[in-house]
Amino acid sequence: MEIDFPLVLVCLTFATGFIWLFDIVLLAGNRKKAVLVVENDYDDKENDDYKVALEKAGKEPAIVDLAKSFFPVLLIVLVLRSFLVEPFQIPSSSMVPTLEVGDFILVNKYAYGIRLPVVGTKVVEVGEPKRGDVMVFFPPDDPRYFIKRVIGLPGDKVSYINKEIFINGEQMKQELIAELPPARPRYKHLSEDLGTVKHMVRQRVESAQNRHFTVPEGHYFVMGDNRDNSSDSRVWGPVPEANIVGKAFAIWMHWNEFFSLPSFKRVGVIE
Repeated sequence: MEIDFPLVLVCLTFATGFIWLFDIVLLAGNRKKAVLVVENDYDDKENDDYKVALEKAGKEPAIVDLAKSFFPVLLIVLVLRSFLVEPFQIPSSSMVPTLEVGDFILVNKYAYGIRLPVVGTKVVEVGEPKRGDVMVFFPPDDPRYFIKRVIGLPGDKVSYINKEIFINGEQMKQELIAELPPARPRYKHLSEDLGTVKHMVRQRVESAQNRHFTVPEGHYFVMGDNRDNSSDSRVWGPVPEANIVGKAFAIWMHWNEFFSLPSFKRVGVIE
């Protein structure tokens, strides 16, 4: 069972904040009164019994102390993660060669509008996805994060013919970079030009079935850069605007396995 971390974070932040507020409104006043009673009962303020009684009267409950310690930290993490930048680990090879399994990336949460945590409702318009963006989102009928490249915008007609992309009848240019392995090529790396963004893609050598799609309004057609090893809009359709999480913009670490050492050789901007 996968843990819904955003929901857990919101619940913890709300719970610790509520406990802190409850203490301020209802409990702190009683402690202050108890402290005043102790101060009035003891004339000798240097007496050890006075100090013990004073400390006991003003002591916060343990749960309040914990809430006051954790609430500011949880609130900062919630704001940063929900509205600014969220870290994300690449779980599959669907974006090879751009992104590899084990890459840790940063996702801009406000590039496509500011959304409420958990529910995802957009409250402030900022921008819209552009063709070529690497986007994090929830695919239709799936609660997991996916990351793919935006190929088709609302209203576009997208064709995938012999592993080449045509958008509104215009072919997106591809340039062969390498066939690997050289002796018996099984796949090839190409540079693909989407008009505003040039990026690398991986394809198997064999031919592909031709497909044609029309992107509905309010939706985006996405594909993995590892074209023959990607579950994307060719399988489950275009992504609704409401399912968008943010724009992936940088790799900050690569850590393939738990018992291996992290690497920073792949640190850089995502193209």
